[in-house]
Amino acid sequence: MSAKAGLGRLLFEDTNLSNPPGQSCATCHAAGAGFADPDRSAPTSKGVLPGRFGDRNTPTAAYMAFSPAFHYDEAEGHYVGGQFWDGRAATLEAQAKEPFLNPLEMANESAAQVVEKVRAASYAPLFVEVFGRDALADPGKAYERVAEAIAAWQRTAAFSPFSSKYDAFLAGRARLSAQELRGLRLFEREDKGNCAACHPVARGEDGRGGLGTDFTYDNLGVPKNPANPFYRLAAEHNPAGQAYVDRGLGGVVGKAGEYGKFKVPTVRNVALTAPYMHNGYFESLRAVVDFYNTRDVKPRCAQEFVPEREALRLGCWPRPEMVANVNSDELGKLGLSAREVDDIVAFLHTLTDGWKPADRRRDRASASR
Repeated sequence: MSAKAGLGRLLFEDTNLSNPPGQSCATCHAAGAGFADPDRSAPTSKGVLPGRFGDRNTPTAAYMAFSPAFHYDEAEGHYVGGQFWDGRAATLEAQAKEPFLNPLEMANESAAQVVEKVRAASYAPLFVEVFGRDALADPGKAYERVAEAIAAWQRTAAFSPFSSKYDAFLAGRARLSAQELRGLRLFEREDKGNCAACHPVARGEDGRGGLGTDFTYDNLGVPKNPANPFYRLAAEHNPAGQAYVDRGLGGVVGKAGEYGKFKVPTVRNVALTAPYMHNGYFESLRAVVDFYNTRDVKPRCAQEFVPEREALRLGCWPRPEMVANVNSDELGKLGLSAREVDDIVAFLHTLTDGWKPADRRRDRASASR
């Protein structure tokens, strides 16, 4: 690891860089949770200040080093890349600067306040070693370097290890169970599951499995989440209350045709990153696949605010948070049986990093299922 990446790790994990101290980047992007938020007590992440929550579910930081800079693809006719659910940060460096100053996250008042804490940190000499003698003299330039170091850490193999059972399978070092193989086939079938249309995992030219996302944007028709604590924040942070509608990508680019679209997340480590979708509406991975399968088959729930478990019990789905621009071409009526839904979920579990050869005995025991 380079000295810059090592510095980035220290910055990423420093809980003194919030105001008040107590929250770091790693608080909401923990390695053991697939670099998503390990705190499942709310569908969106808590800020360092009591009672404050973000409006969105924390996306994973894993494999995001591969996301291209945010841009509009003229040939394909859609936006691609960037960071955050809405692409508002073009690069990892731009993304790293935002949480420190977000009043609903780390709540610092200025970049200078963050830099002052870095000056007082035990790793300040390393900062100077990496960026030069006057690296911390100018707060604006120093803040840019803080982001540069964090981005360097996020570009290391720690965030993108390609160490799942599926990767071992592609390398000939692991066997998938019968159910997992069925799930993989459904995942890639264009006439059935069609998951790979947006979540490609096939082996690439570099010999590695795909990234599990094409980094594009979609409105999947996800309902409002009644459990989202952002709805209950003071008017200072959410003047619309329960009437708030997240415009997603459209709110960033200022185009109604992009309203309600959010960045396609990677399915790598997806078994670790519940809850799911931009607002954490889905608590379980199976419910996500069921929604993809039956969104346009089940009736509309009578109420707008219906939690996932109640919707499953009633056999309905609530109206989308943003009715316009819903993708009806690639999901909503997939025709999957209950067993096929389970098969896809079983395959998704093979995408969790950290599989070890010692797991082979257990895999062999389940290979005939």
